[in-house]
Amino acid sequence: MKVKTADFRVQPGKKVNLKQRPTYVEPAYTSKEHHKELLDEHVAQLSALQQLLYASNHYAVLLIFQAMDAAGKDSAIKHVMSGVNPQGCQVFSFKHPSAEELQHDFLWRATRNLPERGRIGIFNRSQYEEVLIVRVHPEILRSEGLPDASHHGETVWRDRYRSIVGLEKHLSRNGTCIIKFYLHLSKEEQRKRFLARIDEPGKNWKFSMADIQERQYWKQYMKAYEECLSATSTSMAPWYVVPADDKGSAQLIVSRIILDTLEGLKMTYPKPDAARRRELVAIRKELQR
Repeated sequence: MKVKTADFRVQPGKKVNLKQRPTYVEPAYTSKEHHKELLDEHVAQLSALQQLLYASNHYAVLLIFQAMDAAGKDSAIKHVMSGVNPQGCQVFSFKHPSAEELQHDFLWRATRNLPERGRIGIFNRSQYEEVLIVRVHPEILRSEGLPDASHHGETVWRDRYRSIVGLEKHLSRNGTCIIKFYLHLSKEEQRKRFLARIDEPGKNWKFSMADIQERQYWKQYMKAYEECLSATSTSMAPWYVVPADDKGSAQLIVSRIILDTLEGLKMTYPKPDAARRRELVAIRKELQR
């Protein structure tokens, strides 16, 4: 199977029904060796594009990963970005907000960690948690210190969608290329991966009773994701629903989407002007003495 990235993109204005979106697709690889070969090709291309991104210095890139537990976010980030220069890449994991973060609006901790031009920023979870886990567990919203009128009814989620989309439009207009991934995992595959975390001592640390408790809210999470993806996928900051039951396929799909997006920016290396060429000639003469 050739990876066709458009198949996974959420078109703006389209209602998302995750039951109609696959969690598994036919792999683009035939063996572990073939997968490594394909992924290595993607990683090498991404490394070259990152260098071009830095040299051209016109764009920043923001990759956002959202998913249910055990969907493979860490694995995708680790493998896809393995060839990227660490100096040009920043990874931020969004956990429970700190006391300081709770004193600010819900977008504050996202905006303070945005990548500068020439760099790739990765959000492992993101500001979208505020319309996902907070929607499933509204008691979190009540603990955020908002005015009473700010967390009544369904309007709070529509308002937050508008705030997020508004921020992303602003960032896009100012040179930040945003790509958003929802790794779509089936409940059965999550169960298998949780069992593997118990059976393998090296993975025990990844698992807690809280993970099991969250499985009870699977339907609520799916509904929250469907509404979020439908409301916030735009031409400037699209969502991609990536089948995640097979980690190898997910990695190839994610890497292909990133490559296609970066190639679409039509970046070029800076061309030296006359003064710069004269300077280079002078440097050459100095080195040849």
